[in-house]
Amino acid sequence: MGDDGLIRLAGRHGVATRYTDWRGREAAVPPDTLVAVLAALGVDASTPAAVAAELERARGPGRALPPVVVVRQGDPLPALPALADASVELATGETVPAALDRAELPAGWHRLHAGSESAPLLVAPRRLRAPDRLWGFTVQLYSVRSRASWGIGDLRDLAGLAAWSARELGAGFTLINPLHAAEPVPPVGPSPYSPMSRRFAAPIYLRVEDLPEYAALPAEDRARLSALAGPLRVPGGAIDRDAVWTAKLQALESLHRLPRGTEAERGYAAFRAREGTALTAFATWCALTEKHGPDWRRWPAALHDAGSRAVADEAARLAGRVDFHAWLQWRLDGQLTAAQRAARDAGMPVGIVHDLAVGVAHGSADAWIYRDLFAPGMSVGAPPDEFNQRGQDWGQPPWHPHRLAGAAYVPFREMLATAFRHGGGLRLDHAMQVSRLWWVPEGGSPADGTYVRYDRDALLGCLAWEAERAGAVVVGEDLGTVESGFRDGLADRGILGTSLLWFERGAEGRPKPPAEWRELSLATVGTHDMPPIIGFVHGDHIALRDRLGLLTRPRADEEADHRRRLNDWLALLHAEDLLPDPPAEVMKALAEGSTAYDEQIVDALHAFLARTPARLTGISLADAVGERRTQNQPGTVDEYPNWRVPLADAGGRPVLLDDLRAGAVRRAWP
Repeated sequence: MGDDGLIRLAGRHGVATRYTDWRGREAAVPPDTLVAVLAALGVDASTPAAVAAELERARGPGRALPPVVVVRQGDPLPALPALADASVELATGETVPAALDRAELPAGWHRLHAGSESAPLLVAPRRLRAPDRLWGFTVQLYSVRSRASWGIGDLRDLAGLAAWSARELGAGFTLINPLHAAEPVPPVGPSPYSPMSRRFAAPIYLRVEDLPEYAALPAEDRARLSALAGPLRVPGGAIDRDAVWTAKLQALESLHRLPRGTEAERGYAAFRAREGTALTAFATWCALTEKHGPDWRRWPAALHDAGSRAVADEAARLAGRVDFHAWLQWRLDGQLTAAQRAARDAGMPVGIVHDLAVGVAHGSADAWIYRDLFAPGMSVGAPPDEFNQRGQDWGQPPWHPHRLAGAAYVPFREMLATAFRHGGGLRLDHAMQVSRLWWVPEGGSPADGTYVRYDRDALLGCLAWEAERAGAVVVGEDLGTVESGFRDGLADRGILGTSLLWFERGAEGRPKPPAEWRELSLATVGTHDMPPIIGFVHGDHIALRDRLGLLTRPRADEEADHRRRLNDWLALLHAEDLLPDPPAEVMKALAEGSTAYDEQIVDALHAFLARTPARLTGISLADAVGERRTQNQPGTVDEYPNWRVPLADAGGRPVLLDDLRAGAVRRAWP
């Protein structure tokens, strides 16, 4: 059958055999990659005979109904032959005929019945309401410490930052890094984008002194617990999550051991009932991790199946620790809710915008709990692009698209519902996760991966429904290699895209003037994977990547290209009367290492963002205080202190939340 059969088989299963790279060139996917990806999908393509057998099997009879039927409100049901005499069981329990011209079905989850088959039916909102024009800070919360926090920015700091920026500066939202759960015991992974669970949160962000149990302690006991934070409150140095969590864990364990009153018991029981089996499974994973380590793949084989009798028996033996980790999530739920309430009470129309990572680590809680819903032997990543020319492997297993659909997207939906319960918006990191993902066979090069398709309508429908229920804003990070029509698809749903200034260029590579920017977007200057403005204009990212061996062409070529593009932006700022001096003078000063124009450039770029029609404008808090260091250098692990850089000014002096209130932040935007 040869490659033709393999290509047809891949196409049947949503596996790309060709793609357009970041330079606009068409690239073919290696056959070995196709075979490996198909195997992860449960399709045998190892030999021509196996390919022929799989193609023949695909031609056989299957279900008349898809796993999930999704329509937008006002649209008729799809014209499926099985729907001739079908009915819809509404969420209310009422049953109505499923006439194909029917457009009055209410939004929400229902059930479609056709003969002996049935399937969940989602009637999704037609379009989310776009937010008013607002600005807000974009923040790496862990980096924003206060004098009262335990060496890492926490949920009290978040509430304080949001309330202060709303009341004093008129901010409409605060966009933060993912607060997803990390390892329950040291060492704690620093990256918020490689979590252990995307549904549950990291207790390292708890403010111990805000817990009701702490308030009920005698004064001497409160002093004893607070003393644990003393060594962590020394400013300067990289953020040490292991030291922070070790101290907080000791305090939290002490508080958990205290007897709970009747009201607290009722609240805790209600929380556990609401969160159901997913919370119990997550807390069990945490307890097992304390005993066997944070990667379930290295546990005793009998514990690999989260639903096994062996796991249930072990959970019973570890009941106290399971309860502790469930209790932590209850207290997190309370402090997350309080942070959003503080933001809204201070006048923020949106409040906290949470960030949803693309996936979880291979050995994570989610990968254990939903093991059958992930594709084995694969990692999610990105093909080579302009800023990551070797491609990326994020070390995260992808959802199996067909099995996730077969589960009616329940894990995805529950994850969204949790995020929306704690904020007024959600940012999707690598928004293409709802349409296609770049799968990399484990052990292979990111450049040898391929795209695997997901049901975009279904995933966007789930997203829109949960956002509509919460009255929330959704922002998709649609940067990098984006398939044709994807951005239009987001906009059609009322989901905002992301307009990153350094990448906003027209067909000829020139910077786009403000009027040409998208309205339905979050407009920012940079991102957490790039240095702040000052570092970027001085080319710090090139020097760093050169030192770490990450460049794929000579440094001189990179620097020349950077100077040309930066000059183009300075010229546009000058033409917009936002930068008084001619670009040649500014470029000359930068080439000499002068910092004389740094603040002018920062102010001009922020003023430029305000001239775009973007509904949301994000101002990096790092830029607002003059920070120069980047938070994350893609392509590195320990070669650079990724995600461990505390907020500081241009001179490297620590900037605390208390300093912001005292005037350390520049106000140079409308």
